[in-house]
Amino acid sequence: MISQDAFTQALLDPNAATPAGLIDPKGETAPKRFAVYRNNVAVSLTNALKEGFPVVHKLVGDDFFTAMASIFIRKHPPQNPLMMHYGAELPNFLTNFAPAAKLGYLPDVARLELAMRKSYHAADARPVAADLLSSIEPDALMSMYLTLAPAVQILRSRWPIYSIWAANMLDAEPPNGAGGQAVLITRAEFDPVPHLLGVGAATFIGALAEHNFGTAHDTALTAAPNFDLTAALGALLAGNAITSITESPLT
Repeated sequence: MISQDAFTQALLDPNAATPAGLIDPKGETAPKRFAVYRNNVAVSLTNALKEGFPVVHKLVGDDFFTAMASIFIRKHPPQNPLMMHYGAELPNFLTNFAPAAKLGYLPDVARLELAMRKSYHAADARPVAADLLSSIEPDALMSMYLTLAPAVQILRSRWPIYSIWAANMLDAEPPNGAGGQAVLITRAEFDPVPHLLGVGAATFIGALAEHNFGTAHDTALTAAPNFDLTAALGALLAGNAITSITESPLT
């Protein structure tokens, strides 16, 4: 009897021997059949990673990515039958992957792509009317609580991750000496879209999850005195990211 762990280990390791007891209809060991099955599994998982992390794939090239995927698959076999969730450990894996050590931005690019996938699969939520925010008096707004859609994701990086993403997915100009960037991901319709945030905007949007509007605004100004509130709100409204505005926080 072959244990599930032993079978999985052999299945994901191309150098492992055929598990003892794995036989064909004739009662003979079946290394060739097992090799075909193992190859099909490896190809399927590698393709799932390529589809989930297209920018990482483009940045390192197909040969490097395939070799890296072979190692990743052995360390992190699927824990969920849904392949749309596979690869969540890749950003942290890349942080400690010696062959990619010179590409310091790579883990955060992977985090951006993973966040976009999370946004895509997040629950739907009905946004507030576009004019609701402007109908509230400024003094009253300061004590209000804004709820953001489940699809909203925020990332901050010391690398220009948005510019790297845009150069590879939108044919934009590659980053030229740009510093760190913060990114907001929203899903106004069907597909998530990343937005480059100005200084203080990520702090403001992140603070909205725990504080009222006024406190979030003050927190952003403390972190970045030139914080542009209008631009931050515009990005949230354009992305259908605000789902409620209430006098008390929703529980």
